[in-house]
Amino acid sequence: MRMTMREAGQLLAAAAWLAQGQAAWAACQAWAEGKAYQAGDVVAYQSANYTALVSHTAYPGANWNPAATPTLWKAGGGCEGGDPTPPAPPNPPAPPSPPPGDPAPFAKHALVGYWHNFANPSGPAFPLSQVSDDWDVIVVAFADDAGNGNVSFALDPAAGSAAQFIQDIRAKQAKGKRVVLSLGGQNGSVTLNSAAQTQNFVNSLAAIIGQYGFDGIDLDLESGVSVGAPVVSNLVTAVKQLKAKIGPRFYLSMAPEHPYVQGGYVAYGGNWGAYLPIIDGLRDELSVIHVQYYNNGGLYSPYSTGALAEGSVDMLVGGSKMLIEGFAIGNGASGSFKGLRPDQVAFGVPSGRSSANSGFVTPDTVAKALTCLTALQGCGAVKPAQAYPSFRGAMTWSINWDRRDGYAFSQPVAASLRQLPAAASVKKAAGGTRAAR
Repeated sequence: MRMTMREAGQLLAAAAWLAQGQAAWAACQAWAEGKAYQAGDVVAYQSANYTALVSHTAYPGANWNPAATPTLWKAGGGCEGGDPTPPAPPNPPAPPSPPPGDPAPFAKHALVGYWHNFANPSGPAFPLSQVSDDWDVIVVAFADDAGNGNVSFALDPAAGSAAQFIQDIRAKQAKGKRVVLSLGGQNGSVTLNSAAQTQNFVNSLAAIIGQYGFDGIDLDLESGVSVGAPVVSNLVTAVKQLKAKIGPRFYLSMAPEHPYVQGGYVAYGGNWGAYLPIIDGLRDELSVIHVQYYNNGGLYSPYSTGALAEGSVDMLVGGSKMLIEGFAIGNGASGSFKGLRPDQVAFGVPSGRSSANSGFVTPDTVAKALTCLTALQGCGAVKPAQAYPSFRGAMTWSINWDRRDGYAFSQPVAASLRQLPAAASVKKAAGGTRAAR
């Protein structure tokens, strides 16, 4: 069949366009393991271009190639002014899976638990797929301080492969759960003494969140945090930058011991009240704070001349009341702490007698504290100024200990949370929206 002049012209034009597109694609540098990438960088990988969504380092052996990590890279992009859409290869690879969506709302009244990424007397680590649906937020414990501000995370082999772990996270998120990475713990710390270390902190965490699909981070720092320490102001700066990279869905929780928070009522210095400037600086970014009301003795508050006893309804209500209604710092000598929204506050307790040295609570104590805070029912001597039906819920250390104990904590506490005031009451009292737990 002979070709017409018009058809020949169209073919030549198409060939020229293809050559131009291939030249633009070829101008992109090939993606490589071990290289640091900035958000907006464009690379070539498997005959296609990809644009970096966040700044990160492609650590060797971590399978962070662009096609496998849609939270780090998006398909497309051009280099040196070339066509932003490269020509399709003859046999294009299958497109990467889109990042997980958010099909279900975050629980109005949440059960938060820490999942061990390590073995301890509660037993070995286990896959996230085995965590029951009673848990609304799964806090993965812990990330590691890799030095010079960098954060790292090494998955325990007992939890499965990295690919399975990522799949398990997405499955939980599809049910409306949140899965976050905790920094700190009893022996953990972060190094944030300079602007360079702060930037390393942000970039390394953004890369980890991007690789695994975590919803955000949890700050459980028990070392190196004191009033006036550089880590305090740098941590506030770093978290704000991290949220800007991750986006509005970013989840931030905190789990300080009570001397670091309400301890500021008695004295303000050193560890006492050290978290208060962090909370205040990040109150707009904060999803939930669940102070640890265990392992530190009683709680001194404005509501009693003596300490509120560990393991009591009064301690859980009193500590939560201080966070919501505010309190004087250093007996008034250092100003005051402005209260948080009730939906930003939960309380932290041990899951059983083996999971903490002191502060054990029964599920009945937890239920009474929850109904006192949300409906002014079941209170002891300490009562909130009003009912807070949007109060978020309860946190525990830990999911692993609770599993070993036959779910003696999670099952009854989850049932109590489901019976708390409905969303209609939340809307009336706190301007919330109607949504079931």
